[in-house]
Amino acid sequence: MKRREFITLLGGVAAALPVGAKAQLAVKPPRVGYLAPGSASKGLVARDQAFREGLRDLGYVDGKNIIIEARYAEGQFGRLPSLARELVELNVDVLVAVVTQASLAARDATKTIPIVMAGVADPVGAGLVASLSRPGANITGTSGMTTEVVGKSFRY
Repeated sequence: MKRREFITLLGGVAAALPVGAKAQLAVKPPRVGYLAPGSASKGLVARDQAFREGLRDLGYVDGKNIIIEARYAEGQFGRLPSLARELVELNVDVLVAVVTQASLAARDATKTIPIVMAGVADPVGAGLVASLSRPGANITGTSGMTTEVVGKSFRY
């Protein structure tokens, strides 16, 4: 290798290193909004604990490589819409909504942030999704039992 080629190569590598370092510093942990109708003061209920444990099992630890912004309505369902808007204003990356009322509040608060519903009995009937096979919009998640699948649960 000639001297000029070597110097050019060395200069190119040296110039690229700070760019790579800056790109790594710009990575921020994902922010998860968690909206539930219950109370955090009574301790986390089984569903909330399972949510955090599930994330931990996948390698996500709150405060380390993920930030969970939890909001609880303290049993006052009327507070859910304002709490959902608060999470949207925090610009969370995803919003987890527990039960139908929280999911409806999340749906009304944003049309762009992905929403994961949990513990919703009938998401189609509640108007959260168009159908189970094609939910549409920005909402997905789990459903306990819906009119679309109840017949499939009976055995003859």
